[in-house]
Amino acid sequence: MEDLNILTPEEITKSLGQIPGWIYKDDKISKEFVFSDFQNIVSFVQKLTPHFQKIDHHPDIHIYYTRAVFELQRFSVGQVTPRDIEVAKYIDREYGEIGK
Repeated sequence: MEDLNILTPEEITKSLGQIPGWIYKDDKISKEFVFSDFQNIVSFVQKLTPHFQKIDHHPDIHIYYTRAVFELQRFSVGQVTPRDIEVAKYIDREYGEIGK
């Protein structure tokens, strides 16, 4: 599943309109998620990992005790691609299911 179609800043902005809270900066999209504690963050990341492996897309994840920041870009091209947008939507859907 190769995805090297780089999105323009306009395409990224339009796509982010469908997934509130995600921002575009420094050639990547990112969003901060809040959790009740560190263990819930780790459990959430473990839940997402099989999907990331399956589609060969691995976000940078920064963990700060009760917050996690996900950063997405296709590292092979150093830019945002449609797959990044799909992964952001997936993360949002899964986060919505845990009830914050």
